[in-house]
Amino acid sequence: MTRTAALLTSECPSLTLLARGKVRDVYRVDDQHLLFVASDRISAFDVVMANGIPGKGKVLTQLSLFWFDLLKDVMPNHLVTAEVERMPMSVRPYQDQIAGRAMLVRSLRILPVEAIVRGYLAGSGWKEYQKSLTVCGLSLPAGLTESARLPIPLYTPSTKAALGAHDENIHPDEAARILGEPFASVVRTQAVELYARARDYAATRGIIIADTKFEFGVDATAQVILADEVLTPDSSRFWPAASYVPGRSQDSFDKQYLRDYLESVKFNKNGPGITLPDEVVAKTLGKYVEAFRLLTGRDPVL
Repeated sequence: MTRTAALLTSECPSLTLLARGKVRDVYRVDDQHLLFVASDRISAFDVVMANGIPGKGKVLTQLSLFWFDLLKDVMPNHLVTAEVERMPMSVRPYQDQIAGRAMLVRSLRILPVEAIVRGYLAGSGWKEYQKSLTVCGLSLPAGLTESARLPIPLYTPSTKAALGAHDENIHPDEAARILGEPFASVVRTQAVELYARARDYAATRGIIIADTKFEFGVDATAQVILADEVLTPDSSRFWPAASYVPGRSQDSFDKQYLRDYLESVKFNKNGPGITLPDEVVAKTLGKYVEAFRLLTGRDPVL
């Protein structure tokens, strides 16, 4: 695996920069298309760290491409192409910078709710369950343990916070109020179906998808489209099935290792990001790459 410097900020001056998120830089290409560039920035607890994870953006992009293809029969997605040589001429001068980490996508109206689907009891869901036997206000049976598989996958949406703010879990009824019932119904149904399809596939590769986050947009015909990234270590909890034991926290291929490190150094979750030690950077990338290999059967191009 070749190590290169982390790309913290992309620079495409001939394109109009629309946003720099926690990970992605988004540019306007033309009236119908955007360019998504996955940087090597990494966030935890909704805070972007001071340094990045070299190659992480390429792993995220290539894994999203894998899932977009696998799930294309479940619902349409916003991908046009990830091959820079097939993108408009205005994008091609940036090939050396963005190859392997960029997607040309359809321009959509992104729905202002993140669609989280939980198949297992972990994270904020486990914390809430211990207090009230609920997750996002949804009642669950008594007696469940940490990391237990839920009776059915739960749709537990959250708000989309601005950069530097924290997402907030909301009840599905609140999501319906925000989105309107027609869109909310499609989002709820499709998110659970996407999760179930991905969960079943991942199980054949030795990975448990404990939970994941989807984002959706709406096109000019009011069709709901799968957007953003899909089923990456940034947006999902991946556990190795071979070591899964309910009743405790699990080993993982996602950002949990980074979160655990930050907890160990008493990171201020409301302050600025910190510089991660080289060992933490290397181990975090290693977990992302291992997840990619297990899920796809090949190495990412870094």
